[in-house]
Amino acid sequence: MTDITMPPPVDELAPEPPPSGPVVWARENLFSSWGNALQTFFFLFISWQILSWLLGKLVAEERNWDAVLTNSRTFFTFNYPLEQFARMWFSLGALIVAVGITLIAFGFEPRVRTSKIVQSTIGLGAAVAVIGVLTPVSGSWRLGLIAVGVAIGVVAWLAGRALPDGQTLPFWSLLVGFAVFVMVLVWIVPWGQNEFLDGEYIDEPGTVNITTKQPWTVMMGLLLGSFFGARALARVVPRRILQLAMIVWWVMGPAFLLFLVLRDPAFDWGYVLAVDIPIALAFGLGGGALLYWLTEPVRGEIARIVGALLLGTAALTWILAFFGVVSMLQKIRLSILFLALFALAAATFAGERSVRLRYAGIWMGFVALTHWLITGINTPSTLDIAAPPFIGGFALTLTIAYYVMLASFPIGALMALARTSTLPIFRILSTTYIEVVRGIPLITVLFFFSIMVPLFLPGEMELSELAAIFIGYTLFSGAYMAENIRGGLQSIRKGQFEAADALGLTTAQRTAFIVLPQALRVSIPNLVGQAIATFKETSLIAIVGGFDLLRVGNQTVASQPAFLGQSLTALFFVSFVYWVFAYSMSRASRSLEEKLGVGSR
Repeated sequence: MTDITMPPPVDELAPEPPPSGPVVWARENLFSSWGNALQTFFFLFISWQILSWLLGKLVAEERNWDAVLTNSRTFFTFNYPLEQFARMWFSLGALIVAVGITLIAFGFEPRVRTSKIVQSTIGLGAAVAVIGVLTPVSGSWRLGLIAVGVAIGVVAWLAGRALPDGQTLPFWSLLVGFAVFVMVLVWIVPWGQNEFLDGEYIDEPGTVNITTKQPWTVMMGLLLGSFFGARALARVVPRRILQLAMIVWWVMGPAFLLFLVLRDPAFDWGYVLAVDIPIALAFGLGGGALLYWLTEPVRGEIARIVGALLLGTAALTWILAFFGVVSMLQKIRLSILFLALFALAAATFAGERSVRLRYAGIWMGFVALTHWLITGINTPSTLDIAAPPFIGGFALTLTIAYYVMLASFPIGALMALARTSTLPIFRILSTTYIEVVRGIPLITVLFFFSIMVPLFLPGEMELSELAAIFIGYTLFSGAYMAENIRGGLQSIRKGQFEAADALGLTTAQRTAFIVLPQALRVSIPNLVGQAIATFKETSLIAIVGGFDLLRVGNQTVASQPAFLGQSLTALFFVSFVYWVFAYSMSRASRSLEEKLGVGSR
């Protein structure tokens, strides 16, 4: 009888996982050889000296951080009237609700590994302990920082050992933890009550004022409520509808908050009913009927001809208005331009009756929103402010950066497509625009649009400071955006074009549905880099008169009698705000690249 030897269990055949952990990582990456060890110690010494010097500057006796605490509202909103500050809180709440719904609409509910949280917490504790060692403060404060850092690290390490391997936490638990953290900051941490009351500086111990505690409590409630509410809503409403609604919101919503909520226009309802609404109805219904007719599949050439004629009409109205020949409401010119663009794109979205009705409905909704927004922009504001514009500080920085990135994207995409076109006229014009703009410094462009352009406008036409900054910065950023997108377009293989032609797609359909999505996926790192640069370069608008975050920190705070000449702490705070947002965009870019597999497939 032959003995049958059983094969070993599968677990015994599997190779042992390689060792891991911070010690193993340091040995493999920092101390793998004598040369690497010497370089590691050298750069640690340099970093130690730089950090010691920086912390010494931050906590020196002459540094007055009360300037930052007292001017927190000035940093973020500048001279927005305090009696109408509820509008600012309402706008922030609307943005927070939109963030909560957007997370659910696009399925952003990742489960986070507890091991990653433990490692990050240990790193935080180590950073606090190192700051305690390097900070040149009194012994009690130094020992307190070291003790807190060590305690954070030890507790995190013990928690990591107690938790099972591979355990994850739902994303909502992180949101709850963030809300609790904010509540601790505003309700428990003794920041003190620093403010100017009737021109007199007040400095009292304790936590922040109740006028700050209550709004932030409501904001955190809105964040959690919108997130869990959107989860329930997603069970009954298709995600595609939620996604479309949030895309429309993030394009139009912030502008409505800016010009209709924060600016608080004083509408002349008689004029609105007699002029604005009839114009909107004429363009909405008439344009919708025209687009429904043009989206018939057999009318593609007619649609292009009609679009070209409307585009020429829009250009002619602006030229005639510039020379004072024809006087026309600006919203009519813009409506003709938008209708021309919709007509030119009609052949791409041609189809059956339901598709045509949807396209016409999109136009009518677009007209309603844009006419309402334009009316609000052109209506005088009720705000009582010392000097325009009505917003400043971080609100101005974020507004300019957001809408410059949003508006420069289609300009960059069109210029990139034109530069790679086989038609010489488009290629020459786009190349000229891109190279000329890229050869001029941004500050020169901003000076030109804020100072020179208004001198050439007709008497009845005005260009506000905010609009001048936005237009100039958008045209400048669009040239760089075009080159980033062109790099993605050149990565598309010829087979993709041949496959689109084999399917019978038109050039516009091939570009919109085949080429651009792939090109933008490849261009994500460059586009995010451009977004970070755009956000940081908003600091230049201070040179042309804008009271952005940098100008508030460098001039406004330092000119106050209580903090005369004390701008260093304010500039440290401004630098920290810029770093937080730039680093957040970089991390979000990495997550998106990993999700889309950029560079791996």
